Amino acid sequence: MPAHGPFDLIIADPPYGDTSLAWDRRVDGWLPLAHAALGPAGSLWVFGSLRCFMATAAAFRDAGWKYAQEIVWEKQNGSSFHADRFKRVHELVVQFYRVGTAWAEIYNDVQMTPDATARTMRRKRRPPHTGHIEAGHYVSEDGGPRLMRSVIYARNAHGHAIHPTEKPAALLEILVRTSCPPGALVGDWFAGSGAVGEACRLTGRRYLGCEIDAAMAERAQARIAGVLPFDHGAGA
Repeated sequence: MPAHGPFDLIIADPPYGDTSLAWDRRVDGWLPLAHAALGPAGSLWVFGSLRCFMATAAAFRDAGWKYAQEIVWEKQNGSSFHADRFKRVHELVVQFYRVGTAWAEIYNDVQMTPDATARTMRRKRRPPHTGHIEAGHYVSEDGGPRLMRSVIYARNAHGHAIHPTEKPAALLEILVRTSCPPGALVGDWFAGSGAVGEACRLTGRRYLGCEIDAAMAERAQARIAGVLPFDHGAGA
């Protein structure tokens, strides 16, 4: 990755190394480079499987990364290479920040969703001998915003993907909004189809991606160029 930081956020979707496919080989040496290229309040989101993270835990530790949180991306259909195990319909996305930096110093825009619903709760009735009995139910007032849950459903890009491991822009938008200030710089270290660039374009963040496949990089560039940028001055 060219040294064009400091980045306010880095998103990485490296090969997991879970299969025998020719392109699915874990990449060594990128974690220290990402650590050096990150801005003071920045963090790193990494896609992977549990097997991949377990195998590379020492590399994260040695490069100076500290675990912050993880989300589970639930997708339809999923994929499985075995007929004798549970069908895997999820991937992990883990956030890291620098060892020695307090979490309070990291940019973190807590995500809220407006889909909490009001509930009608049944209240346990008092025994008859106690006299007056209150209403047997009440309606809660919790309809409205709530913290976004750590398991997020988003359809994968099968059927229209331009890269074999393309991630949905809707999921990437959540990571960008959560961990990068508006107008700041996002680094995409395994750019692939340019889906992160699309998410940045839609949310008003600057973007710099790196992709080893020159033909794929051209397709990603064309994809990002075709997305209308977010207009901060537009009305609702």
